[in-house]
Amino acid sequence: MAPQEVPPEAVGRVRSWFLAARTRAALLAAGVAAVAFCIGDAVAGSYPFGSRTRSVNDLGNQFVPYHAHLWDLLHGRADGGLLLNWQSGYGSSFLPDLGTYVSSPFALLVAFFPRDRIDLAVYAVTVLKIGAAAAAMAVLLLALRPGRWWAAGALGASYALCGWTVMLASYNPMWLDGLIAFPLLCLVGEWARTARRPYLSVLVVALCWIANFYTAYMATIGAGLVLIARLLTESDRGDTTAPDAGAQDGTAQDGTAPGVGGPGGTRAPREWLRALGRAARSMVLGIGLSAPLVLTIFKGTKLAYPGLVQEFEPKPWSDLLGRMLPGTYGFTTPSTYIDTAALLLAFALPFHPAVPRRTRTVWTVLVLVVTASFQWKPTHLLWHAFTTPNGSAYRETFVLSGMMVIAGWFAFAHGLPGRRQLAWATGVMAALVAVTRFGAEKGVTGQGTYPLLALGLVATIGALLLLRWAADRSQGGAAPTGATAATSASAATSASAPTKASATATLPVVLAATLLIGAQIGQSAFTNAWDVRKRLATMDDYGQWGQRETYQYDAVAKADGWPDYRTDPGREQTVGNDPLMVDGQGAQYYSSLTADVWTKTLMALGGGWTSRGRSLQSLDNPVTDVIFSVGARVHSRRDPHQVHVNPPPNVPPTVTRQDVPPLVTMRDAAPAGRYGLSPYRNQELLLGSAVYTPTSAELRDSKGRLMPRTPKGYRVTGYVRHPRTSTYSLRTSCPAGSEVYFWSPDFKGQVTLPGAAPVDFLGRMPTHRAAVERLGDVPRGGGRFALKVRALEPGTLSSDGVGCLDRGRLAAAERKLAAGAATRVQVTDDGISAQLPSGAHGFAVVAAPAITGWSCATDNGSRHPARSYLGLISVPVTAGATSVSCSFTPPGLHLGEAIGGASLLGVAALAAFGWWRGRRRPEEDGDSEPVRPVPAALVES
Repeated sequence: MAPQEVPPEAVGRVRSWFLAARTRAALLAAGVAAVAFCIGDAVAGSYPFGSRTRSVNDLGNQFVPYHAHLWDLLHGRADGGLLLNWQSGYGSSFLPDLGTYVSSPFALLVAFFPRDRIDLAVYAVTVLKIGAAAAAMAVLLLALRPGRWWAAGALGASYALCGWTVMLASYNPMWLDGLIAFPLLCLVGEWARTARRPYLSVLVVALCWIANFYTAYMATIGAGLVLIARLLTESDRGDTTAPDAGAQDGTAQDGTAPGVGGPGGTRAPREWLRALGRAARSMVLGIGLSAPLVLTIFKGTKLAYPGLVQEFEPKPWSDLLGRMLPGTYGFTTPSTYIDTAALLLAFALPFHPAVPRRTRTVWTVLVLVVTASFQWKPTHLLWHAFTTPNGSAYRETFVLSGMMVIAGWFAFAHGLPGRRQLAWATGVMAALVAVTRFGAEKGVTGQGTYPLLALGLVATIGALLLLRWAADRSQGGAAPTGATAATSASAATSASAPTKASATATLPVVLAATLLIGAQIGQSAFTNAWDVRKRLATMDDYGQWGQRETYQYDAVAKADGWPDYRTDPGREQTVGNDPLMVDGQGAQYYSSLTADVWTKTLMALGGGWTSRGRSLQSLDNPVTDVIFSVGARVHSRRDPHQVHVNPPPNVPPTVTRQDVPPLVTMRDAAPAGRYGLSPYRNQELLLGSAVYTPTSAELRDSKGRLMPRTPKGYRVTGYVRHPRTSTYSLRTSCPAGSEVYFWSPDFKGQVTLPGAAPVDFLGRMPTHRAAVERLGDVPRGGGRFALKVRALEPGTLSSDGVGCLDRGRLAAAERKLAAGAATRVQVTDDGISAQLPSGAHGFAVVAAPAITGWSCATDNGSRHPARSYLGLISVPVTAGATSVSCSFTPPGLHLGEAIGGASLLGVAALAAFGWWRGRRRPEEDGDSEPVRPVPAALVES
């Protein structure tokens, strides 16, 4: 069969698309942003270009592990599904975590990488997102005002490489979706202004909010402000002034189309309201389509353990302004950096006579107002959904960067600024440097800040003057200057839509473009490298996937017996989400949505945490292992990456096994009481058997003096360099053959049992809570003994922190539970079911936390919300029942589905109305307003 020939018109369309200015601008922007970002990482020696790890803070603890879990889901290897995560926290809601961390379409790309290259996959996704944000901004700039495509591409890269990106979002990759969302939502505003693309607008809004609702919320506010600015800069009266001579596509001097406002057209207030109504319609329908995900996140946040309540405190203006310079760093100040080319053009806008006065005024005021909103508490709360975030308190900064880039584009695209405008802009830059040099806090600027700024300033001014000279030469003379020659200057410099003269790639233009883009790459690469180095010096960091993770992953895979029993990846964690990173089913769970009920349950049982209760740690305790059916447990040495002096070698971990009952057990009656202060009593209460021997203790200081006891325990002083004054003796007793455990949640130091190795405790309430730890076996002969206590920081030592576990009693308790447990257990992606033994009655208890969303039934009867048995799922069982089943639905999902369905109906109604109007229009008598042609440039945008 002869091959089919491609129609010439199809080839022409493809060729036209590739040659379109917006396509070239988008490709250039994406390429420049990606190259500059990677060069910065390479200069810093950061992964994957060097030995320094990228996994600082939550990138290693949360985001990489969640991408690893997404990899498992996409390959059908995860324990759980989209609704339920059986691997973390002994069973947690996953849809809110999915929407918070990995709902971006870009995240799906991890499926194409090997699992042991998950760090590389996340890095690739990060670079692609930065490139996509640059491309989106380049397209937006050309939609706002036609101009040189390469300049739009360069400024698009300026936006994508803003300080917010390299300082914050590069290690919080889900925030980068907001960086993409801002220019896309601004495009939605442009489409609403010109009454175009209503269905695409809804789709874009929905995708932005699904990808990351948190930053999309901020981007939506910013896009709304941009739309208002665009409406305000349209002419509000008729005008017969000819369009800008430099714009041959019929676009007016302020970037609007004839008949849509601006010169040659009128935009009445009624039309403003219509434009705002179209934008609001797209936003409401798009956000409605994302409601099934967004509402589950909202409800999950309400049910999460409360984190740090932080009060907003504005930073000095000198710090805020100083962060606009290259090579600056500050975790608690807004990262307002954009490269010098974009910054200088933005500063030139208020003084540029070629730009219409209203455009200059509105955009200058907009940038100033948004900047000021960062420093006022009510507007700060508005930007952050009325909650001051933990950590960086200026997460909306990317919106300001985008607005400044747009302002810079208007200063360039309306006509190249002349010497006078550049002098004014340079004066503003000098004032900024003076404020930073003499007012900013120490450490905000780096060693290369001012040299890099000077080089960038020289390169930018030189490139702009070179472009001006080339434009003057192509017109055969110098362009007029001054406010009275604004339109002529715009035409002479050919900075708007291309003409025959500007289309010819002259050597000066090529040199100027190369100079601008080269300076931009150098500045942004250096700023990125500086931030990488500073992050590693000031934040916690974790190793990339290596031999340790491979050992853990293999050990878990060999021991795995789910759902007959759980395999916990271990107490000696590598990252905050080991069960997601190396698989298994553990108590460990780190999320912004960690359920309040699970944190409190694990806390009552002696569990530990960091991040003020949001990052729960595994509890290596045989009693809780029986309760939660942990039949295999991985034991690793301390992570060598965390030990900077004499790190232990990477050796394969060991696995211990224990007889445990299945996931569903029976209790004859309701619990005998409520949780108290002692984790040992609480464990016995949940187990249903007494397995610890009560004991008492007394604490003596280094001189043998008895320490006073307070209601909360013993107050101890701790000094790293003064061991004599911070060493104590805790005297207690345990029966022979017992195992000794110790618990003191607010203690940081070491406790040593005679004849055993020291055990570390890392408590520092309220941020860190130390878990119950095994000290070893009771010294030979039993009776009284003294624990050596070495305090490293001041804290409280629990007076009843010693527990004496009788393994024989525990074995008997396990056999008792197993004898009356379910005979068969089946686990699904959204629930669990079990076959009960004959004669079962009382309460069926599922070894999973009773988070909100569980509903249960017996013998396939009607479902009711699950009950709580001391924090675990329970189902009342009457005599004669043979089975129980429970299913999980994330709170808010059903309401979100209803809103999403209503939004779909709204889109369908919009389509039906459009179809009806289209059929009716040819039959009209001609008394309606004629359809105005839309310029080609706007159609392409």
